[in-house]
Amino acid sequence: MEPQKVYTVSQLNSGTRMLLEDNFPLIWVEGEISNLACPSSGHIYFSLKDQFAQVRCAMFRRQNQGLSFTPENGMQVLVQAQVSIYEPRGDYQLIGHQMEQAGAGVLQRKFEALKQKLAAEGLFAVEAKQPLPKMPRCIGVVTSPTGAAVRDVLSVLKRRFASIPVIIYPTQVQGDAAALQICHALKLANKRAECDVLLITRGGGSIEDLWSFNEEPVARAIFASQIPVISGVGHEIDFTIADFVADVRAPTPSAAAELVAPDSSAWQNSLQQIQVKLTHVIQARLQQAKAALHNLQQRLQHPGARLRNYAQNLDAIEQRLALAMKNFCKHKEAELMNLSRTLEALNPLATLNRGYAIVMSTKENKILRRAAEVKVGDSIQAQLQQGKIQCIVKEVIE
Repeated sequence: MEPQKVYTVSQLNSGTRMLLEDNFPLIWVEGEISNLACPSSGHIYFSLKDQFAQVRCAMFRRQNQGLSFTPENGMQVLVQAQVSIYEPRGDYQLIGHQMEQAGAGVLQRKFEALKQKLAAEGLFAVEAKQPLPKMPRCIGVVTSPTGAAVRDVLSVLKRRFASIPVIIYPTQVQGDAAALQICHALKLANKRAECDVLLITRGGGSIEDLWSFNEEPVARAIFASQIPVISGVGHEIDFTIADFVADVRAPTPSAAAELVAPDSSAWQNSLQQIQVKLTHVIQARLQQAKAALHNLQQRLQHPGARLRNYAQNLDAIEQRLALAMKNFCKHKEAELMNLSRTLEALNPLATLNRGYAIVMSTKENKILRRAAEVKVGDSIQAQLQQGKIQCIVKEVIE
């Protein structure tokens, strides 16, 4: 028989600690703080308890420096911790890594998880946002019909542009049934298509109060809306999933009403300026038309007067034509006289008048210019001013 192994207390506590730490990952434990101790070291020691049991906890300075609140006895908290043992005393305990206030902490984690999921799906994408109408024909408001938010919204809408119709789609904005009712109101507004912009709103409150606007069905109903949606939920510091999905986020219900409704006084001023400009343009056009008409009236003549003008023009043209023909004939007559004189000067008969004769060869019938062209005995003919002489060459002298 083998001797039984005997553990020292230190070995037992050390082995137990290693066994617990190796087999238990980081876990979340919810409970009420009691026996809280905060020594000068900066560490925190306390117990977590519920109705039936308690467990000792330690949270060291490095981890508790990031706490967003001050732990107090009686506070309900969530602690992320490692299961362990304090070896010197053998006390079973939790080593805290994170601590959150119960309720809000759980919801905050759900909020962040849903936010990451929807962002990855593109529900927050800028390119998916719809533009708001500059002048809505009708405004829809999805909210509680009895809350302060609806009164604020209606007051602002009345002040800014009282003539725009407003339709209230009543719904709960808090409680277990609120998310389903909000989805139904959004779908109803899209089905009826009475409005060209929707305002989804409620007043401020805790994260639990606003949680209906962090529900996934509400986010998807807003994203699916064919009508642009403005989210005005809570106060300026409150952010909900609805704010990220909506086409426009307003910090408060009143601010949402300011965004959705144009300023009637600004529109009136703008219309008055347009009216003045239009009046000036019309007056200028009328003046131009009157001036053009006056010019046409001056240019417009009676047909008889136009015929008389044409007759006068025709007479003037006839006179100019007659004068031109007369001048043309004189010019041509002078040219003819010059040509006649030139022709007369070149006429051979004129030379004969001065006592010259033209001698021609009878045989070849050509004009003789040199004596060498004939010989003794040839017959020649001399053309005188009057008549001709038939001759026989008796002697050639060159």
